[in-house]
Amino acid sequence: MTRINNKKRRVCFVINSRANYARIKSVLMEMQRRNDCEIQIVVGASGLLFRFGSVVDVIKRDGFHVDREVYSVVEGNEPIVMAKTTGLAILELSQVFSELKPDIVVTVADRHETIATAISASYMNIMVAHTQGGEITGSIDESVRHACTKLAHLHFPATQSAYENIIQMGEDKKRVYMTGCPSLDFIDENKSKDLNNILDKYLMNPKSIQDLDFLLVLFHADTQHYLEVSNATREILNSIKEIDLPTIWLWPNADAGTDFISKELRKFRETNPSSKIQFVRNFSPEEYVTVLNHTKCIIGNSSSGIRESSRIGTPSITVGSRQSGREIAENVILLNEIDSDNLKNAIIRQIKHGKYNPSNLYGDGRAGKRIAEILCTTEISIDKKFVSLN
Repeated sequence: MTRINNKKRRVCFVINSRANYARIKSVLMEMQRRNDCEIQIVVGASGLLFRFGSVVDVIKRDGFHVDREVYSVVEGNEPIVMAKTTGLAILELSQVFSELKPDIVVTVADRHETIATAISASYMNIMVAHTQGGEITGSIDESVRHACTKLAHLHFPATQSAYENIIQMGEDKKRVYMTGCPSLDFIDENKSKDLNNILDKYLMNPKSIQDLDFLLVLFHADTQHYLEVSNATREILNSIKEIDLPTIWLWPNADAGTDFISKELRKFRETNPSSKIQFVRNFSPEEYVTVLNHTKCIIGNSSSGIRESSRIGTPSITVGSRQSGREIAENVILLNEIDSDNLKNAIIRQIKHGKYNPSNLYGDGRAGKRIAEILCTTEISIDKKFVSLN
């Protein structure tokens, strides 16, 4: 079914976390400069919660109008809360889409809120655009990502392999655009900005890091192994304690098992009052790029340690199975088993190595322009059929 609409095109972006925003902000900026589209922004899930950085406040400070706020996070530390959160998000988003009447809904990446967005919009006969489809990783995220691909009508993969995977899933090549990842669009402009201003803004003791070598940690719960994250968190903390470098640790995402990580971080903070680790809820996308460029090594299981770090050349260590199978550049060391001794040795190796050559594996810094142009000019159609490779 093809919809003819002579009014200004309405494109709705659903943003549910700090990572969501970082990976779509450059598209919003490009579309804001155009006069042929109207941006609609819906913020939900952890994007509204203070303990996860209040991304909604960052969005508003950046000058964007938030059309709707959707509260859908069910509290708890078990997988059932993710399923219930997904169901609640479908209910709430369906009402929002009914009111906003978008022509296209954009959903980002692979979280439970991402598939809630795709389900709601597709059932309401609204064209769905999906970013970062086709990537291979561990945990439930990969299944969610592929399910979103089959629900979506327009695809913006970040790598050539991801593009080919989407085609292999039977999607029409005419609707698949190899754009790169928008989160890389801020790197060239922001990587060399002054770090001390950012430290002053976010850290309780910024002088403990200013002009010193420091580490950066982003460690999230692996939802398929959420009962193991307490021990993994302790192993990471122990290795960093032995390395004895100042460290910035970003608070984890809202997932099953997150409370286990948070508990370990609080216990460590209380029992190690002289620790050089400082905890931060959130950075803006631009600030995060600056921090990532200045750190000696990023450690954890966030895709940022693979995606943005590759474009900068920041030494990276990815632990556990959460990113298993994801394409990596030469700057990444993979440690499937989270052991403090092995991790400590890997950190030392990466610090000694220093910066790697930048890689364009996940994009060249112009994804936002490409995606904005396609969203504003593509034919509005929800017709889908399986396209055989034969």
